Amino acid sequence: MNKSQIHRVRPWPGFLTSSKELGSFGDVNCMEQLLVHCASAIENNDATLSQQILWVLNNIAPPDGDYNQRLTWAFLRALIVRAAKIGTCKMLTAMATAQDYSNLVLHTHRFSVLELANFVDLTPWHRFGFTASNGAILDAVEGYSVVHIVDFSSTHCMQIPTLIEAIATRLEVPPLLKLTVARLTEDVPPMLDLLSYDELGLKLVNFARSRNISLEFRVIPFSPSDDFAHLFGYLRVLQQQHQQLAAFAEALIVNCQMMLHFIPDETLDNITTSSTPYNSLASCSSLSPSSFSSSRSMFLKTIRRLNPTIVVLVDEDADFTSTNLVCRLRSAFNYLWIPYDTADTFLPRGSKQRQWYEADICWKIENVIAHEGLQRVERQEPKGRWVERMMEANFRAVAFGEETAAEVKRMLDDHAAGWGSKKEENDLLLTWKGHNVVFATAWIPA
Repeated sequence: MNKSQIHRVRPWPGFLTSSKELGSFGDVNCMEQLLVHCASAIENNDATLSQQILWVLNNIAPPDGDYNQRLTWAFLRALIVRAAKIGTCKMLTAMATAQDYSNLVLHTHRFSVLELANFVDLTPWHRFGFTASNGAILDAVEGYSVVHIVDFSSTHCMQIPTLIEAIATRLEVPPLLKLTVARLTEDVPPMLDLLSYDELGLKLVNFARSRNISLEFRVIPFSPSDDFAHLFGYLRVLQQQHQQLAAFAEALIVNCQMMLHFIPDETLDNITTSSTPYNSLASCSSLSPSSFSSSRSMFLKTIRRLNPTIVVLVDEDADFTSTNLVCRLRSAFNYLWIPYDTADTFLPRGSKQRQWYEADICWKIENVIAHEGLQRVERQEPKGRWVERMMEANFRAVAFGEETAAEVKRMLDDHAAGWGSKKEENDLLLTWKGHNVVFATAWIPA
């Protein structure tokens, strides 16, 4: 791309095309601004401007470039998918299709159990939450003869073997374990292959037996987009059983690992019927959790009525909840550079695992950018907002023990030097190059 070609591009608001600025086209801030203006043009059905920005981005952000270029390409792809989905900018979609449609087709991998276990171990993205919550759970269940774990996790029970191993190692008299797994009915990465949850449960039962622990396994379907009737009905039965068994020293653990952000952050009616415009550049504020009857708040209050021994909540410290597309794009762009950057430190270019890893990130970006309503399930909220929700549901935060914090640091020694952890009041945070990535919090009934 030469300077004469660049000067033929129609100028757009806030973007300088003087020769002094031409060298900044590959700068990450420039890429973000290009994406912002492309998103605005698509929302305003400005096909001409959209095509011009697309042409520039196609030249500076190849899908096999450095991590900033790959990140930008993933967002550009998501914007094209959005344009095609909402039926605007047909010329834009046709142009992208003519250039290289194969690059727009997303192929997410379905893992075998062994592949998924190895995949999860590649980074501390999930291992951090596993390690922190295992420590909090072990501290909470000491002295109980029965431990019932209700597991809300997006990684298909990958935490459970580490928890079983920790219980077998640390507790002199291992308790009877009851494991109730909430199985997501929607397909979200990472995805399992054809292995059923009954088969997965049998593997866990056999593994626990090999560690001299008795494990009972059951699974319930969990669809964040439905009315929760089935799940809440089950939880009510669970509450009655727990109250009857409380005298027999049964601990009830609710373990939430990066799944609760799939619950809509508004009421279902709000999401389905909302006519909020998405192309306003002025309003970037998300709705306050107390400004509507939130499905998340209702869910947490239902959990509170179970009177659990402890609730562990782990999730990504990001905010993808804005109803404004541009604000959501900016927030996601300034968070999701992290997994792309980390990929360059531990996965060789062209490897299958890197393809799988980045395809899962692309899926997340597409869901955040291209979809609305019930189809947009990636609705992360920052730690502070979850803290507010938990306190509103009448929970009280408890601190992670020093041994748990030390175990997290030892786990991070297995990974690249950019990873770190820090304590923030009662909570633990995973960081990458000083930026918050994942938070872990622990709660008991107030």
